[in-house]
Amino acid sequence: MKRIAGAARRAIADYNMIKDGDSIAVGISGGKDSMALLAVLSSMQKYLPTSFSLKAITIDMGFESTDYNSVAAYCKDIGVEYILHKTQISKIVFNVRHETNPCSLCAKLRKGALNDIAIKNGCNKVALGHHFDDAVETFFLSLFYEARLSCFYPVAYLDRRDITLIRPLLYVEESDIVNFVKRANLPVLHNECPVDGNTKREDMKNMLLALEANESGIKRKIFNAV
Repeated sequence: MKRIAGAARRAIADYNMIKDGDSIAVGISGGKDSMALLAVLSSMQKYLPTSFSLKAITIDMGFESTDYNSVAAYCKDIGVEYILHKTQISKIVFNVRHETNPCSLCAKLRKGALNDIAIKNGCNKVALGHHFDDAVETFFLSLFYEARLSCFYPVAYLDRRDITLIRPLLYVEESDIVNFVKRANLPVLHNECPVDGNTKREDMKNMLLALEANESGIKRKIFNAV
């Protein structure tokens, strides 16, 4: 916890992510990144000089076999309200639209639903679990598949929705999240998406692993450049 909490605290301070009185919705997919984010922000409530509240929100994609009971139990243990919102996003993406590249539409629908539920529950910010490796991978995804130099922002205000997105794990490397989740025994759900592990993002991850094997520290150089 100490390692990733320290990195998250630096990101929060560098980008002024959290202010007194903020009501923050933590987007919980049940994956390792979002569960680590929830654990870190919950712990920070005890010692950050700013006072803020948390709510955990899951957008249920509609995969019938997904069971969120362990996530709900964890939220109860740490005293965070848990909101489960059911959708038919999986059916829209795979059965109605028959998307050959489903990730883009899926992400758009999930983010839209998450922002809606956050606003309805009185939250002014949404915290997402994107981390250091995600930033580098996103840069290359934009470069290779959109022909532009781009990445997500640490803090992004959506003026049409009057809500702010924050990414407190921006400085945290994925390997540290994996280790933390195991040590803390956080409940992590299996990803039921049929294309999990077979996406363009996974291709970028593998490419960066190969680059890092030949040139140690190259991901850090790319991140700093971005």
